[in-house]
Amino acid sequence: MAESGNGPLSGVRVVELAGIGPCPFAAMTLADLGADVVRVDRPGGTGLGIDPAYDLTNRNKRSVVIDLKSADGAARVLELAERADVLIEGYRPGVAERLGVGPDDCLARNPQLVYGRMTGWGQQGPLADTAGHDIGYIAITGALGMTGVPDAPPVAPANLLGDYAGGSLYLVIGILAALQHARSGTGRGQVVDAAIVDGTAHLSSMIHGMLAAGGWQDRRGANLLDGGAPFYGTYETADGAHMAVGALEPRFYAEFIRLLGIEDQAPDRNDLAAWAELRSAIAARFRTRTRAEWTAVFEGTDACVAPVLSLREAPAHPHLAARGTFIDHGGLTQPAPAPRFSRTPGAVRRPPAQPGADTAEVARDWQAPGLLAGGDPATPSAAPDRDGQQDTDS
Repeated sequence: MAESGNGPLSGVRVVELAGIGPCPFAAMTLADLGADVVRVDRPGGTGLGIDPAYDLTNRNKRSVVIDLKSADGAARVLELAERADVLIEGYRPGVAERLGVGPDDCLARNPQLVYGRMTGWGQQGPLADTAGHDIGYIAITGALGMTGVPDAPPVAPANLLGDYAGGSLYLVIGILAALQHARSGTGRGQVVDAAIVDGTAHLSSMIHGMLAAGGWQDRRGANLLDGGAPFYGTYETADGAHMAVGALEPRFYAEFIRLLGIEDQAPDRNDLAAWAELRSAIAARFRTRTRAEWTAVFEGTDACVAPVLSLREAPAHPHLAARGTFIDHGGLTQPAPAPRFSRTPGAVRRPPAQPGADTAEVARDWQAPGLLAGGDPATPSAAPDRDGQQDTDS
């Protein structure tokens, strides 16, 4: 059924002003779906601290190096913006404007442009100009406070919840919506203000509804979905590994305790006063076998139990292997593009872009000769620094 391997965004041109965290991931997502993404790298890099050859968030992209503080830096970026459908930046509010590549400058050259802005705090508000990281953004939204057990500090969920779920993916949603608007006959682009605090708060909509209805307690480890229920959480096995249990529905729970072997001794799960006893019984039973043994017990059942795998173990899981959830490209094991499309599937077409390696190719394909007229990109002039998702340039 597939018509091409380029992806549903084939033909869409994206300019990404280099940064770290959610912007590169958002641009990678667009590139995985077929967009032609040109990353404008900075002389000296962005400070991520790994070899660019391993930075998977730069796969499927091409790179040019432009010093935005050089005499012709802004003009070279505007030349790209004039030919693009989308531009993405992740500076602090006002920085892009000072560099001469803000929304007004870009939209004046290209009124149909979708200008995507990715920040932690947003373009306005008391914290808008301050530095920040994922953990702070999710802290003030209430999301961080929901993680972990009651008698310990909240647990930081890497930077997946804020940077990528509340940040990158909301930026992508906004860009696609604005792109549809621009192409639906209006011919007008617009600015997308994607703030991690906004997106993360939005993710908690269902929880806020439950809170208002009295179905959620405003403290961690006391609710159905936050580890408070003994039949929704993780348990240690005999070998020090863990199993994840999500037996919420009664019939799935019945299957769970039967296969676990505590069917005759488990207290009533509807008796909240007995939850501690039930948790102890479940925990004691899980400690009698290894993760592999319990995986075999629950495999293929509706008990809703799964082994907790590490990042290196996950690609080999039989289900993920069968679906091709992870792929190998250029010797790097990595997640495959998602979601999937029946007619225009996305694909990993190029390895991570090397800074500046594609300047001549982009100048030719985008008919942007100004890219080749810049100064020596190896000689930087105080490029904007980074601190978390907020640019520290002033």
